[in-house]
Order: sequence, then C-alpha cells, then structure tokens
Amino acid sequence: MTQSVHTKGSVPAAVEIEQFAILFNAGRHVELESRARELLERHPDSGLIWKALGASLLMQGKDALPAMQKAAELLPDDAQTHSNLGNSLRDLGRLDDAVASYRRALAIKPDYAEAHSNLGIVLQDLGRLDDAVESHCNALAIKPDCAEMHSNLGIVLQNLGRLEDAVARYRRALAIKPDYAEAHNNLGNALRGLGRLTAAEASYRRALAIEPDYPKAHGNLGAILQQQGRLDEAESSCRRALALEPDYEDAFGNLLFALNYHPDKSAEEIFAAYREYDARFGIPHRNTWRTHANDRNMARRLKIGYVSPDFKHHSMRHFLEPLLAHHDKQKVEVYAYSEEVREDAVTARYRGYADHWIFTRSLTDDVLAERIRAEGIDILVDLAGHTGFNRLGVFARKPAPILVSWLGYGYTTGLTAVDYLLMDDTSAPAGSESLFSEKPWRLETPGYAYRPAEGMGPVSSLPALTQGFVTFGTLSRAVRINHRVVRVWAEILKRVDNALLVVDSTDFQDPVMQANLVKQFAIYGVGQDRLEIGCHTPPWDVLRRVDIGLDCFPHNSGTTLFETLYMGVPYVTLASRPSVGRLGSSILKGVGHPEWIAQSEADYVDKAAALASDLPGLAALRTGLRSEMEASSSMDEPGFARKVEVAYRMMFANWAKN
Repeated sequence: MTQSVHTKGSVPAAVEIEQFAILFNAGRHVELESRARELLERHPDSGLIWKALGASLLMQGKDALPAMQKAAELLPDDAQTHSNLGNSLRDLGRLDDAVASYRRALAIKPDYAEAHSNLGIVLQDLGRLDDAVESHCNALAIKPDCAEMHSNLGIVLQNLGRLEDAVARYRRALAIKPDYAEAHNNLGNALRGLGRLTAAEASYRRALAIEPDYPKAHGNLGAILQQQGRLDEAESSCRRALALEPDYEDAFGNLLFALNYHPDKSAEEIFAAYREYDARFGIPHRNTWRTHANDRNMARRLKIGYVSPDFKHHSMRHFLEPLLAHHDKQKVEVYAYSEEVREDAVTARYRGYADHWIFTRSLTDDVLAERIRAEGIDILVDLAGHTGFNRLGVFARKPAPILVSWLGYGYTTGLTAVDYLLMDDTSAPAGSESLFSEKPWRLETPGYAYRPAEGMGPVSSLPALTQGFVTFGTLSRAVRINHRVVRVWAEILKRVDNALLVVDSTDFQDPVMQANLVKQFAIYGVGQDRLEIGCHTPPWDVLRRVDIGLDCFPHNSGTTLFETLYMGVPYVTLASRPSVGRLGSSILKGVGHPEWIAQSEADYVDKAAALASDLPGLAALRTGLRSEMEASSSMDEPGFARKVEVAYRMMFANWAKN
C-alpha cells in the first residue's frame, strides 16, 4: 500500500513539515529524506518528522525501522505510524512483530482499511490463511471499491485452493481498475491453476500490454508457454524477465524448467544454463560459508533435514512416504522443513513421520539457513529442485555440512554448493558426471520405492480382445509432447492398423490445447479419428482402456509411468539424456522389463508395433504385471529406506574423515 504522510498538528516547523506531503506524493523520497534529517537536527522530538523520514526510507527500500520505532514512541496514538512500523517490520521478516503493530493501529482506529489489509498480507505470510481472509474481508467492508484489496484477497483464496473464488476477486478488481496490471497477472496465475491455459496466457499478455516491463508477468508468461510446449517462446519470455530483474530467481527456474524439455538442445547446452544459474544465485553466497562444527562420530544418530513445499497430496508422496515411513529412528532423526501453507490429510501423515516439524514459508533464506545450522543438521535434502516454492537459496548458503538433492526435480540443481545428487545407476550412467553440478551418488537401480495411490482398483482384462483394435495411451503433460514425439507416435499409428491413441492429462482439458495437438498429428498424416484427447481425474478408468503405454522423450514422464505399469499396462520408452531422459528406463529395469527400452526412435516404433502384434502375449502380461511389480525392488519400501540410510552414512563418513 502507498503510504501517505500526516501533517496536521501543533509541532515545531509545522509549515515546513507540510512540504513533506508534496515531496512524498511526487516520489521525491531522496529529497524528502534529506529534508527530514535536516529538520531533525533542530526538532529531534518531532514525531511527524520521524514519521516522514521513516516513510521516505521505506519507499527507497532502506532500513526504516529505527525511524519508524522513534515515530511510534513519539506518536503512540497515531494509527498510521503503527501501521507504517508494521510495514517496516514485515520487510525485515519480523512477521509476529508486524502483526502486533497492525493490531495496535487497529485498536486506535478500527476502521483503518489499509491496516486490515496489510495485516491480512502478513497473516498469509505466516500461513494463517483463514485469519488472512478475515482481515482482507474486514478491509473490503470498509473500502468495497478498492481494487488492490480485492486482489490481495484473491491471492489468499488462491493459496487456499479456492481458485474460482480467487478468479472472481481478480475480476472484481479489474472491473474497478481495468488497467491494473498486477491483477491481470494474478488472474493468469489462478486460471493456470484451473487448467485454463489459453485464458491464462491472455491474462499475462494483457498485463504486459499495460506494463511492458513487468518482470513477473514476463516470467509467468514463460511458465505458461512452457506448459503448452512452446519452449522457444518460453525461453524468450524468461530471459526478458531476467533482463528486467536480474535477481528474479523464479524466472531463472522457469527458464531451466523449459530447457529441460527442449527436444533440440543438447545436454551440454542445457547444463550451461545451470552453470549460469550458479554464477548468479549460488557462488555469490560462498563468502558467507562457515565451518561446520557437527560431531564427527560416525556411529551416532544422524540428523537428516528434508526441505519441501510438497508435504501434502502431491505426486511426491508416492516415493517420499515409503522412505520417511520406514526410516530407522535409532539411526536417523528426521527434521521436516515445510514450505506448505495448505495442509491436508497427507500432511498429517508426514507430521507423524518427522521428529521435528518446522514451517518455513515465513522465514527468509538467511534466517532459515541459520536455524538449520543451529539445529545441527548433518545432511540437508532438497526435495524440490527448481519447482515452485523451492528453497534453493537456503542451500546456496551451505547451512549443513552435507547437502543432497533428490526426487522432486529429476535433474541437477546447478548449485555447486550441493554435494550430491541421489540417483540410481540407470538415470545417471557412468560418464555423465560432467552434466551435473553435484556428484551423482548412485544407488543400485531403482533409486526409489513406489507406493500406489489409494483406490486405483483392479487391473482390467486386455481391451484389445473385445475392442478389435489396439489402444495406445499416455497420461503425459503437454510440455513433453514435442514434434519428435508426435512424429514417432504418428508412425506407430500408421504401422498398427486401426490403432487409437489416448492422450489424457490436465493440460488437455483446454479445448485449444486439444485442437493444437490434433493439428500437430495432421502434419504427419494422422487424422483426428485416430486420437482421443482429454482429461479425466483420477485416470484409472482411462488406463483400463489402454493396451500399451507410450513414454515421452527426451524428457520422460514420471509418476504416471508407475501408475501405467501398476494398472497392468506395459510401456515403451526411449533412453535419452541422462537423468530426465532415463527415468523411464530406470523404472522398467526396476520392475524387470528392460526389453521395452528403445535405443533409437526407429527402435521405439518397432518395439511398440511388436507389442501390438502379440495380443495373447499382451493379455498374459496384463494379468501378471502388477504382481511382478509388487514383488520387485521398486515397491520394497523397507529395503529402499535401508539403502538410503547406508548412502547417508557413507556421505557422512566422507565428510567426517576430511
């Protein structure tokens, strides 16, 4: 909220103080600061001058706290002074103190809409979302036509998962203020969450039409273009965001995400961007690193910290729960550093696995890093990589002697501060070390244990036996389905008479996305009659209609491949770039079916066609595949936990000996 400077009252040099409002409203904050400091030499006990100085410092991004505190001391009954103090405390990350200041302002002036709104913002930062909604509603009851307050409420509703309600609030803000670029950007975020990709893109572009140099809109546009598979455009948007705001770390993360999926860039080209990320956001923190004083006794219980924004109903649960549920608490003490503000039943389970639960959304990188150091964490594990709400900035500060990345991203963090990338020997084959900033720590394949979702139901009989044709299928997101994949899948459909391809995922609930994919197949001579494109949640009945699964490349699918196998459906994958292009291979080796791994695009087509030509063989596979999977190391939860604990102990031993 824009601050204003009260100038009424009987104070020394009152006429001069009145001039502050003119300077403030004109944005001449440096001049205002200079003028205030000059007057304070003559009038050191003037609360209004201290208040003006604090406001000017706050607007310049300087430390305004001492001036704000002095103003509050001298003007104890001035509501705006306490609200301004709250703003300064919030900027410094002192959120509980900020809440107290806003509440003090509201005790003085209960109808102070800006204080209610700012209180709502801080309560959101603290993860108190229901309380934040109440505060924003209080603000709007006083100022129902304030566009900014409607938008602020929309943000909280979005964090609560009430996306349609958030959309309504953003639209209300825009009805009041049509040229409100931030509300257009926020609307785009909510529409993206609802899967309305085309509408989300239009909102971001509207924000940029109003404010062409709006970094966050460029960054979010890059993210939505990436989600649609328009990777070159996504890269351009992300680089534009970074040109405008070089410290915009999320935009760099979006850029790396897009590059991971690019079908025409080499692994070396992509890794070069990760080196650039480290140079900008990692290496500058090296001068803050300090020696770790952890006890080097190699037989003691280790403190393991897991850092994630996804301790909730999220695909990660299928792999993280098996580890945390089976950790040997005699050997490891588990700390969960949770960035999640919207907890659910899965969060409650995670809380039960952890010895210590720390909410991190309200903590700055510096504060969280110091807390981790103070708690004596031995091994800190990143579970997010460059996905949303990651805390890689904490890892760049080296808060524990051993830093590890695993699971949530599938590729390197790019940070040379991180010691190990926990992988298996299929995903990170020998000779690929130069493509990772971390040292690959290779587990024997598989590098995970899979726990199926509840309620998936039984495996069906082979659909082709009753349908009279073979159905291929994928649950992949659109970003993985590039021109190379479409060409290969089209060749399979031409090779296998009357075959149908089902493409089913959240991205394809958008009719425009469906139509675009149909056009891509038409280029290779495959008509819409051979395609079934849409979205069903959960997708178990879709998989019951599929005979053979098709993986994407050069970036493989992930969780959906496990789900495909668990529903009795074999799939074909192409071994491609290390890590993201070898996950499909790793999964197949883990369940004992490496024969479905192709080494070239032609081999991929041949393998898919060969599976389709043997319906009795497919039917037999379908009957036994779930049992094979359950008996394999891919679903051995205790065995995987022991494997990881041995790795942790060896990592610690390496550090302790140095």
